Amino acid sequence: MSPVVELDHATLQIGGRAVLKDVSFAIQPGEFIGVLGPNGAGKTTLMRAILGLLPPAAGRVTVFGRSPQRGDASIGYLPQLRTVLPDLRVRGLDYIASSLHGERWGLPSIAAADRKAIEATLDDIGARDLAARALSDMSGGERQRLLLAQALMGEPKLLLLDEPLISLDARHQEVVIDVIKKVCRERKITVLFSAHELNQLLGAIDRVLYLGNGQAELGTVDEVVTAPVLSRLFGTEIEVLRAGGHIFVLSRGRDVERDAHNHDHDHGHHGHAH
Repeated sequence: MSPVVELDHATLQIGGRAVLKDVSFAIQPGEFIGVLGPNGAGKTTLMRAILGLLPPAAGRVTVFGRSPQRGDASIGYLPQLRTVLPDLRVRGLDYIASSLHGERWGLPSIAAADRKAIEATLDDIGARDLAARALSDMSGGERQRLLLAQALMGEPKLLLLDEPLISLDARHQEVVIDVIKKVCRERKITVLFSAHELNQLLGAIDRVLYLGNGQAELGTVDEVVTAPVLSRLFGTEIEVLRAGGHIFVLSRGRDVERDAHNHDHDHGHHGHAH
């Protein structure tokens, strides 16, 4: 089986700065990959390259064995910076339907086949009741599931989820991870799930792709989340502690994943619709 995503000595640049330099790895069909690394390490940049929005400055990026194509229907994408949703009075069903064919708001009617497909996807993620509810009446966790349903429409083979846990509380985070794991296993979808913290994903991921310092390391948690590997990726001395089923990534006694998360949270909060 050929890899779903492969980077072969790829360099990805933004504004002349190499975010990832001479990186090679291959992700196999059906794998659930946690994508981690400090802020600015290239998690979003990598997803943009896979979507065909950022051609590599050197080397190759292949998706399904070919160059990435913009608007590839076999890729579902949940971007990190979700803009304020257009009209919060809109029902969940209409919101997803409007994105299906890129229609304008205020659809006269939804084709029966589309309605069935949308309801089936909402069923799969345990959110059928969201079809009839207005966006304004949903919690952050519910809205996130609606956006996930939208990313799953059209039966993608690859799902790119950019920090889908930001601004959700711990309980909603677990629900979102469980739902994604279940649906993707059932549909044999390959998943790249970027996150700030490894612990939430430990029970779900097959392998971890850790980015940092222009480099990328793909492997099992035990192979990648070690002091030598992470020290190289963070560019500073890192200690890895395992305790009570959790893994702590520390630099001079401080939890670097948690610090990054808190720092980012303060940033990101203003733009979110709650």
